[in-house]
Amino acid sequence: MNRPKILILGAGYGGLTTAVNLQKKIGSNVADITIVNKNSYHYESTWLHEASAGTLSPEKVRYDIQSVLNNKVNFVQAAVESIDATNKKVITDAGEMSYDYLVVGLGFEGETFGIEGLDKFAFGISDVNEARKLRDHINSQFAEWASQAPSEKDDTLLTIVVGGAGFTGIEFLGELANRIPELCKEYDAPQEKVRVICVEAAPTVLPMFSRELVEYAVGYLTKKGIEFSIGTPVVQATPEGVKIKKGEEEFEFIKAGTVVWAAGVRGSRIVEESDIPSKRARVAVDKDLRVPGFPEVFIVGDCAFLMNEEAGRPYPTTAQIAMQQAITVAENLIALIEGKDTKEFVPALKGTVCSLGDSDAIGEVFGKEITGKPASFMKKVIDNRALYMVGGAGLVLKKGKFNVL
Repeated sequence: MNRPKILILGAGYGGLTTAVNLQKKIGSNVADITIVNKNSYHYESTWLHEASAGTLSPEKVRYDIQSVLNNKVNFVQAAVESIDATNKKVITDAGEMSYDYLVVGLGFEGETFGIEGLDKFAFGISDVNEARKLRDHINSQFAEWASQAPSEKDDTLLTIVVGGAGFTGIEFLGELANRIPELCKEYDAPQEKVRVICVEAAPTVLPMFSRELVEYAVGYLTKKGIEFSIGTPVVQATPEGVKIKKGEEEFEFIKAGTVVWAAGVRGSRIVEESDIPSKRARVAVDKDLRVPGFPEVFIVGDCAFLMNEEAGRPYPTTAQIAMQQAITVAENLIALIEGKDTKEFVPALKGTVCSLGDSDAIGEVFGKEITGKPASFMKKVIDNRALYMVGGAGLVLKKGKFNVL
């Protein structure tokens, strides 16, 4: 009897956690399991803001996929090009693959909402290479300023505009607040010459948190020199900076050497272009995380849309949720192979923490609001736990965060 083929697309939080849980729980001769990823490494996407600001090495953010897999899972380094769910086929740049069961964990892409020039003139925080580019660009702007004659210095080189005051934007601002003094010292730049401006279209910062926590975060970052322009959407990006809308007919152009877009993500376009029904690349999955009409296809992570009926809104696309979904998907795959019923995904929401640099944060954990060093400590616990869930104590010791003061 042929063993069923399980094909996992993407080695992000959802895909890799699915593979690791399958190899823990499934017998060696039960199924052929393959995970496909365009890179040979997994990266902690929730750490990219640190690598982008230059406060953490990009190498610290990633680890080899095969280092956490055993001989029950085959790894193929290839870029997924298309999904044909009707015929149970996936096309990659390494060839065509068939499957009996498919797990789609292709992650997120940046969303520019059609704003003119953002795709050309703004940096994103979407993967390790983008983080390297952004870090190097900021360094080069300081170096260019330092090389100019005193009478010819262009201070706008030291202006950084960050679009978006959600999780990624605020965490990146927190890292920048710590990194800027180091850059000023390295390049002999007076700190008062540096401007870091956060531009947000929505009327508030971090809408997922309470007013008290938001006030703490904004107050903390403001004291560190971060400027906020809230309720002012970006309408255009150019090589010289960004144009923002401040009223019905009022616009302002901010000249800046660096523009960073951290205001939105969407699911993978590969999902959107497939025959799997989706909206903005997110698939409304059943409670067991399968696709309606395609009972052999599971979706995890950023491409999965599932309502939290108690809260009246969809579950957020967080690493915590993706990893919990992956555990359920692995159990449901084993159940299907054994001819048993699948089970519903029931998340255990432990809380949310947003860092404000290396030593401060805000959060709500187990229903309690926390700030400052206790919140920062909890953030590192969460980061280390994600490593442990995939690679155990060895990966935590190799890549974990232990500076808690």
